Amino acid sequence: MTTKSGEMNTNSGIMTKKVALVSLGCAKNLVNSEQMMYLLREAGYEVTGETFGADAVVINTCTFIESAKTEAIETILELAGERNEGKTGKIIVAGCLAERYKAEILEEMPEIDAIVGVGSFDRIVDAVKETLKSEARPAIFGNINAPVSESGRVITSSPVWTYIKIAEGCDNRCAFCIIPDIRGRFRSRKQEEIIKEAKELAGRGIKELIIVAQDVTRYGLDLYGERRLARLLDGLCGVGGIEWIRLHYLYPDQIDDELIDVIAENDKIVKYLDIPFQHINDGILRTMHRRGTAGEIRALIEKLRARIPGVVLRTSLIAGLPGEGEKEFEELCGFLQEVRIERAGIFAYSPEEGTAAALMDRPDPEVAARRAELLSDIQARVMDEYNETRIGNVVAVLVEGGGNGRYYGRSFAESPEVDGYITVIGKSVEVNGFSDVRITGIEDGEPVGVPCQRRSAFY
Repeated sequence: MTTKSGEMNTNSGIMTKKVALVSLGCAKNLVNSEQMMYLLREAGYEVTGETFGADAVVINTCTFIESAKTEAIETILELAGERNEGKTGKIIVAGCLAERYKAEILEEMPEIDAIVGVGSFDRIVDAVKETLKSEARPAIFGNINAPVSESGRVITSSPVWTYIKIAEGCDNRCAFCIIPDIRGRFRSRKQEEIIKEAKELAGRGIKELIIVAQDVTRYGLDLYGERRLARLLDGLCGVGGIEWIRLHYLYPDQIDDELIDVIAENDKIVKYLDIPFQHINDGILRTMHRRGTAGEIRALIEKLRARIPGVVLRTSLIAGLPGEGEKEFEELCGFLQEVRIERAGIFAYSPEEGTAAALMDRPDPEVAARRAELLSDIQARVMDEYNETRIGNVVAVLVEGGGNGRYYGRSFAESPEVDGYITVIGKSVEVNGFSDVRITGIEDGEPVGVPCQRRSAFY
C-alpha cells in the first residue's frame, strides 16, 4: 500500500485513498477513534492524523459540555475552509455531536458530507466509501444500546500507555449530564474480551493500562448481575508485561470493601483513584441526582486514605450549579481546603439542553466562572503543598520523552494528559522505561528529580 494520497497500489491496480481522523473530547472517545482508524486501515485506506491532502476527514466529536460542542463546530468550519481552498476533501462527522443533533445537523451545516452516530462506529468504512463515490450525504445511526462492538485499534496515545474501555454508556442520569441520551445505557464488555485486549496491548509494549468507562465501578452489573470490577482487576493484574493499572471514573457510592482490598493488595494497581464527587453540599447533590451525602463522601475519603497508604485522589467539581448560593459555595471551598484532595478538575456549570438541570434556575454564568476560578486557586495551593511534601521521596517514573540530560515522565501520582509531569535530570535515562527517581525540588509547579538506585515504599 502506498503512503501518499492518490498514488497507485501496484499490487491491486487501484488508487489508494487517504483518510485523516481528528479525535476530540475524552479518552473514551479516543478509543472509538482508534477503532475507526483500525477498520479504515484494514479496508485498505491510508489513515493519518494530517488533514492536508486527505481525500476525506473523519471528525470524532464530543458534545459533553458547551465548550466541547463549540470546539467540534469550530473544527468542522475550519476544515470546511481548508476544503474550499483545495487542501482537504470530504468531511464526515462522527460521534456525540452527530448523535445528539442527527435530526438537524446536515440541514444546518451544509459543510458536512456525512454523519455517523455513536452506535455506528463500526460502519465508518461504509460511510467513507459512500461519501467518496457519490454526492450523497449518508447518515448512519445504529442502536446506541447495542452490545459494545469489539474491534482492533490503532494505538495513538503512547508507545507505553493507553486507555482500555471496559464499558459503554451510563445509567446514572445525573441532572447535569446528557451522556445517557447520547451514549445509551450502561453496557459492560465481557471480561474475557478485556483480558484478551490487555494481553494484545502488553504484546505491543504497553506498560500502563488506564481503565475507563463512564462509571467503572458499575462494571459487570448489567452483564453478570453483580459488580465485577474487583474480579476484572485481579485478572488484569495477571497479564504479563503490564506494570501499572490506573482507574478513572469510580462512582463514590459503588466503592466497596472488596474493591478497596483488591486495590490495596495488588502492586500493579497504582494507588491513584479518580472519583468525581461533583459537589459536597447535600442539597446540591440531591439536585444533581447524585447518590450519597456529604458525610458519606468524607467517610469514603477517610477510609481510602486509611486502607490504601499514600493513595492519591483525583476528583471533578462543578461550580455554579442550580441552587448553589453563597452558603453552598462556601461549603465547597471549605471542603477543598479541609480534605486536601491531591488532584481536581474544576468546571463552571454549563447548562445542557435536554438535561433536568437545564430547566432549573441557576446562577449567572459570570458567577459560575468566578466561582470556578476561586476553587481553582484553592486547589492550586493544595497541589503546591502536596508537591512540596514529595521532595526527598523516591518514586518509580515511567519516562516518556526528552533528551540532552532533561527527560519527562510520570509517577503513580500523575495520570496522562491531566496531571503534568516529573522532570528527570540525568544522563542516559531510558525513554519508554521505568526509572527510580528522587524528587529534589519543584520547577514551574511540577516536581523535578534525579535518577537513583533505591525505590521508596510509594512505588
